[in-house]
Amino acid sequence: MGSASSSYRVIYLDLDGRIQKVVFSRFCSPCDIKELFCTALGVPRNTNLSLLDSSGAMVSIDPTMPHNSERSPYRVVPMTGGQLADKEELFQNVLTQVAEQFSRAFKINELKTEVTNRLAMLEKRVELEGMKVVEIEKCRNDIKKLREEMASRNNSNFLEDNKKLTPRRDVPSYPKYHLSKETVEALRLPTFDAWQWEPNEMLSCLEHMYHDLGLVKDFNINPITLKRWLLCIHDNYKNNPFHNFRHCFCVTQMMYSMICLCSLQEKFTQVDILILMTAAVCHDLDHPGFNNTYQINARTELAVRYNDISPLENHHCAVAFQIFSQPDCNIFSNFDPEAFKQIRQGTITLILATDMARHGEILDSFKQKVDNFDYTDEEHVTCLKMVLIKCCDISNEVRPMEVAEPWVDCLLEEYFMQSDREKAEGLPVAPFMDREKVTKPTAQIGFIKFVLIPMFETVMKLFPQIEEAMVQPLRESRDRYEELKQIDDAMNEVQKKKSENLTMGGKKK
Repeated sequence: MGSASSSYRVIYLDLDGRIQKVVFSRFCSPCDIKELFCTALGVPRNTNLSLLDSSGAMVSIDPTMPHNSERSPYRVVPMTGGQLADKEELFQNVLTQVAEQFSRAFKINELKTEVTNRLAMLEKRVELEGMKVVEIEKCRNDIKKLREEMASRNNSNFLEDNKKLTPRRDVPSYPKYHLSKETVEALRLPTFDAWQWEPNEMLSCLEHMYHDLGLVKDFNINPITLKRWLLCIHDNYKNNPFHNFRHCFCVTQMMYSMICLCSLQEKFTQVDILILMTAAVCHDLDHPGFNNTYQINARTELAVRYNDISPLENHHCAVAFQIFSQPDCNIFSNFDPEAFKQIRQGTITLILATDMARHGEILDSFKQKVDNFDYTDEEHVTCLKMVLIKCCDISNEVRPMEVAEPWVDCLLEEYFMQSDREKAEGLPVAPFMDREKVTKPTAQIGFIKFVLIPMFETVMKLFPQIEEAMVQPLRESRDRYEELKQIDDAMNEVQKKKSENLTMGGKKK
């Protein structure tokens, strides 16, 4: 009982002579508490407030504010425009002093620490003054200059635009969406249509998945850190035709639906579930839009760095953990070193498994285990997790035709961009990427028949429930593309005969 009661705080407010008791969780954010006070006062929730004790001293509105009693209530005072202007001027002076101190930093590690500490202080000050970080444009400009200076001194960064890895301080900067019951239920199904959702809405859906699976609660993940991490993830997916943030969302949503459909939480540990979801979110971070074959043939920086061994997948892992190295984006901050090591190794193993060059190796290994699968055998479980993320990564054809087909167009567009560059640079061109040789049906039939269906049918041996929801849609997609190919072949044959007749007619003349 003691631990339960200590999770809540009781504060007494003097509202124009009326004593109001306010109860809130100690895990509430300062913004939530301020809105609660606004409600008690009967003013709009975005009203800026000052909280004063019996001596007239200002009290911070946050979960750590000192206890009081009915005899010594805090007085709540809405702030006027003039008061805000005075405080903003004070705040700007503080920012100027902070920026001057930052500019004197000369060692990169010290500079990073200083930036983190000062930013935390500024956020705290902002909360005290009842202002929003997003309104402090000058602060952003000063800190942007500092981060650029940090980037120029640090030669070990992976990304061309290192600023993307810097977590956003103005969280939440995407609106808080209240997902309807229908949306929550649809998220659990492979039929979910991601084309209907904007990036901000997809971020809210990802946030919901982590909460719904119990990951936030079980691992004591700070909800604000989860938001910052997801925003940073979004910022580090490029706007490629296919390998973009929407693809990241689709892979993660399919993983979520498989966890629900196959009741994986009854078979895996919560750590395994966390690894599956996090690997799905991170699996294509900073994808350049050109595959491993191009990286190796063109001898790119990534291929050289990773010795031609899964250069893209190694890069995705590196970017993922570079993001986690930022304290404000580290959703694993409450793990001890040994537990974090397990999470890191598990996540890397799954992301590296998405390299299609390893497809045969991984599937063959799983086939050897599936008939006598042992959930107590760590090697068996790891192999299954690798196959699950592979299924999710290439699962678009599991979805309804109207959802799946646009992804084929996106993939072919990305393929054609690569083959055009390969031709321009004199590099080998794969036939399935050549715009002059490939069509939708020819691109999909072999992939569905020889890659997707065999892999999903193998998983179906462990989870028969996926046959109707996943395997049958794949078979229908195969049949549809084969029919389209027959139509294309017939039309090509007619066109060929027309051309031959025209040629013969010309010779007679």
